[in-house]
Amino acid sequence: MTESLDSERMASWRAYIEASQRLFIQLEEDLRAETGLTFADYHLLVLLSEAPGQRLRMGELASRLVFLPSRLTYQISSMQRRGLVARQPCPEDRRGSEAVLTAAGLLTLREAAPHHLRSVRTHLMDDLDDAEVACLTRVFERLGRRLRADRDASSTPDNK
Repeated sequence: MTESLDSERMASWRAYIEASQRLFIQLEEDLRAETGLTFADYHLLVLLSEAPGQRLRMGELASRLVFLPSRLTYQISSMQRRGLVARQPCPEDRRGSEAVLTAAGLLTLREAAPHHLRSVRTHLMDDLDDAEVACLTRVFERLGRRLRADRDASSTPDNK
């Protein structure tokens, strides 16, 4: 049997779960109300806008969004119908495909960004001091690196 958490760690875990869910819901509600975009729409547009040539291979995009391939296919199809992204064959490998940011997608992102930033500031960042921001960054970067490494290790051919 797995050892239970001490009361301090249990309180921390529960506070994290509740606050992170409430924060995500609030950010999503604000984004939808102001722009009509979902959080997934916005995050995908940001990733493509920052990528070289404003394009990413589907596998890389799924990994960065933490999406299963089927969810990414659905997301891209939805955004393609709205003219925000295009799906094109990879120039180097015609078997693969890339998601490409369209001009309409970039404009939508530029219009949505100030609203999203205001929401992030209001519901999270403005309540934190510099030391708290640095602490959160250290914790979540370390956690993200470990979880990515664990996932990569579990998906190697030897572990399938």
